[in-house]
Amino acid sequence: MTRVNTVLGTISASELGFVAIHEHIGYGMPGCELDSKWWKTPEQRYEETVPKLRQFHENTKPWGAATFVEATGICNGRDIDYYKSLSDKTGVHIVASTGFVGGDTALPFFERASVEYLTDHFIHEIEVGIGGTGAKAGIIKVGVSRGFKMKELDLRIYRAAARASRITGAPIFTHLAVDSAPALNIFAEERLPCHRVLFGHADDGVSQGLINEKALLDAGARIGFDTFGYDLELPDPPFWGRHRQERLHHFLRFLRSGLTKQVLASADANCSPLGWPGVKGHTVNYLFEQLIPDLHAEGIDDSVIDQLFVHNAAEFLTLTPISHH
Repeated sequence: MTRVNTVLGTISASELGFVAIHEHIGYGMPGCELDSKWWKTPEQRYEETVPKLRQFHENTKPWGAATFVEATGICNGRDIDYYKSLSDKTGVHIVASTGFVGGDTALPFFERASVEYLTDHFIHEIEVGIGGTGAKAGIIKVGVSRGFKMKELDLRIYRAAARASRITGAPIFTHLAVDSAPALNIFAEERLPCHRVLFGHADDGVSQGLINEKALLDAGARIGFDTFGYDLELPDPPFWGRHRQERLHHFLRFLRSGLTKQVLASADANCSPLGWPGVKGHTVNYLFEQLIPDLHAEGIDDSVIDQLFVHNAAEFLTLTPISHH
């Protein structure tokens, strides 16, 4: 059986339905829970989050099920028991992450850890469980630190992720697709096929001109167009925003070049941001309210939509071990 870890248990990949491959229940920087300005009660977070997930579940009815891949790494507000209760309440499958958004979000305990320690930690969270929650991670998060350059700790985390991926079969997704040469070298050294890696945020406004798309495609990697909705047309756009049509046409170049199987799409929205105000008016449901209608208007048919959000995602999330412990 094809297996995918969700917070409520392991399911078959065929049960995932429509998958938003890179989203957040609540993301914040380490220590945000101590900040009095943006601190939220559990009730406030719940009140902000449940309607968005219920709407997501409603929007995905034509596909039979809804899956939300939670891209918040260790130290960034990850809350597994909360995810379990949300999944139970809304009917949305939630896939949790092990790993780190970037080396610069790892607290000192992890920052000082060896590759071997980090590898074992990721494997434990995927195969045994996260803390005492009983829930297993289904994907590994890695990232490039701020400044768009891989730091020594980033490289250590990438190497540990590659080793854990080979053993557990869990896929890897990255925060940013910039400075990818060191990552591709590590994956080659660790003999991890790059179709198990999704290089994320290839579509954001600040990364343009800094991504070697050809090298990623040639390596067989998957490319994430996963900041849909962070449009410069928003009333208060984020610094990584981009004009909607520009992002759409970038994506269409891939779809019209026969590269549909190498891309995945998402909104990277934050249901209830932690320690920062977030981006108003942007949710995971942008995918249905704006992106899919835009794709239809450009002549992209439903079989391509299904390929992107159902088949590509299910294949990617399926636990596919390559080596043994």
